[in-house]
Amino acid sequence: MDKKVPEKKARLLDALDKGMVMIHLDARRPGVLVPTSLRNEAHLRLNLSYRFDPPDLTVGEWGVRSTLSFSGSRFTVAVPWSALFAITSHVTKEFWMYPDDMPAELIQQTMVTTKVPESVTEQPAAPAPAERPRAVLREVVLQEQPPPSEEPAAAPAPVAAAEGPPKDEPPTPRRGHLRLVK
Repeated sequence: MDKKVPEKKARLLDALDKGMVMIHLDARRPGVLVPTSLRNEAHLRLNLSYRFDPPDLTVGEWGVRSTLSFSGSRFTVAVPWSALFAITSHVTKEFWMYPDDMPAELIQQTMVTTKVPESVTEQPAAPAPAERPRAVLREVVLQEQPPPSEEPAAAPAPVAAAEGPPKDEPPTPRRGHLRLVK
């Protein structure tokens, strides 16, 4: 038995108690049982949760077994611990990875080279793309009105009451246009 099995099992059960969990597995490993369309996946992700009300979710010494839904069809999935290489908790956002169990191609994709080959010469950086001009806010100062002259100005014409409410008051609310259909 792998030394990491008790740790994987404990972390998965703890995360399942909190909510939805995503398990990351290599579906090509021996013992993995998934739908035929997913059997060649190097990085298959499956969501597990007690809220799915799984009739047969078991987390044991061998691995994980559960009936899940794939495109509306139920399928009993079996994942041995050796195929499971990461666990993600959707609730706590925690992520546990087991690099020893990761597929080689995933490790190669994530590797970062620290040495630059000598044959590569430094190239000038490409010009930066043209930036959009930044919006600038500025204060607008109202100009004061000239003081009123001493002569009485002609009074504005009275507004007829039929024209509606004064401009300062909000209009009266109209009746809604939606109606209830039973």
